[in-house]
Amino acid sequence: QVQLVDSGGGLVQAGGSLRLSCAGSGGTFSRYVITWFRQAPGKEREFVAAVTFNGGSTYYADSVKGRFTISRDNAKNTGYLQMNSLKPEDTAVYYCAAARYWYNSAYRSEWINYWGQGTQVTVSS
Repeated sequence: QVQLVDSGGGLVQAGGSLRLSCAGSGGTFSRYVITWFRQAPGKEREFVAAVTFNGGSTYYADSVKGRFTISRDNAKNTGYLQMNSLKPEDTAVYYCAAARYWYNSAYRSEWINYWGQGTQVTVSS
């Protein structure tokens, strides 16, 4: 079983940047696809980005493509989400998540095996 701890959220002005981290423990981190989801108040949780087991391939939601970059460092058991050019509509709780299989598409919550606890990102206008 893998435990995931999200960190790096905070308050930033529109146009700014943040980097989220996802620290894994308790299992073989490199055997899981790492994904990021987010959930804004009153909205359903939505997929943001995914990276394959070795970091070789990525997939992004259209809403973040060109602004966000997902990556991982298996030697450190850590995944990252670099968020640039942030917009107020990016405000949400961001969740790191691990999935057993790579789908090369927007991930669905039911495909996720483990979740982090979430970290709040607030973008002011």
